[in-house]
Amino acid sequence: MSLKFAYWVPNVSGGLVISKIPQKTGWSFEDNARYAQIAEEAGFEYALLQTRFIASYGAENQLEAITLASALATVTKRIKLISAVLPGLWHPGTVAKMISTIDQISHGRAAINVVSGWFKGEFHAYGEPWLDHDERYRRSEEFISVLRKLWTEEETHFRGDFYRINGAPLKPKPYNVPEIFQGGNSSAARKMASRVSDWYFMNGNTIDGLKAQIDEVKSLAAANNRKLKFGVNAFVIVRDTEEEAKQVLRDIIAYADDEAVEGFRSQVRFAGKASPEREGMWAHSDFNDLVQYNDGFKTGLIGTAEQVADRIIELKKIGVDLILTGFLHYDEDIQLFGEKVIPLVREKEAALNVDVV
Repeated sequence: MSLKFAYWVPNVSGGLVISKIPQKTGWSFEDNARYAQIAEEAGFEYALLQTRFIASYGAENQLEAITLASALATVTKRIKLISAVLPGLWHPGTVAKMISTIDQISHGRAAINVVSGWFKGEFHAYGEPWLDHDERYRRSEEFISVLRKLWTEEETHFRGDFYRINGAPLKPKPYNVPEIFQGGNSSAARKMASRVSDWYFMNGNTIDGLKAQIDEVKSLAAANNRKLKFGVNAFVIVRDTEEEAKQVLRDIIAYADDEAVEGFRSQVRFAGKASPEREGMWAHSDFNDLVQYNDGFKTGLIGTAEQVADRIIELKKIGVDLILTGFLHYDEDIQLFGEKVIPLVREKEAALNVDVV
């Protein structure tokens, strides 16, 4: 399978880094409609819309993911729109209906990212209970089970610990069952992915770290007679020389919003300590890593177009199926990635296939 490319939709203010560095990245519908069209033409297959209800790392303004995806569906033609949702703030029956509607609008381009939640403040602010770590993943697993039933069964019945569905129909159905994505680094997250999800998102990491994660989750899925696909987060900086790209990274970190980064670090440490392993997705992330809030710098897509393409091929070799990208200047950098990096990756993939044969 050819590698897929996705990008983080900046539907929250502040861009994809917790930094005060000047960015040519907006958060409005008009901005995001433009980015989606640029990405579609540049060769991206997916766009991931973030779920955020209150500011947690300097993202003062937030557009809701599902409603924005519905709007973007009307101004795009090919790109798949992944809406992130939070069980606990959403009911699965409502979400199933909304995603099915987007699938109808887009003629089969709706997908979903089920986020079990790490930010207690959102649940507290909206008056919803905050569950223990593993309970959040049990709820998410039920949430996904309900989605699949509603999308495939004529009449859905479900009795779980968190949800009850009493003979509910759902019409119209989506064109195809929407792909289901999830992330999470804990044992509960990995086991859940192996049982119910189609895609497993990983934070940025080293090649060795990612390979170990992929091998473990693949093994868990095989035990359940399932196969998963894997995506990795990466913040991309492509410039004419490696030194220029590295200087951009140094500048982003030099302008870091210290207060917001420390606030983010505090929240994720709290969430991680609640897991049975006593550490979360960001347990081994230092201050510089957290400036890009899903460890995107660690993946190493920083350098010339050739260097970045070579790194992407390394990721493919260990089992990565999708690169989830973030950028500093969306108008310029998405187009640059499409013009300079994606064609190189396709050439290297073709050569890789020839070598295998």
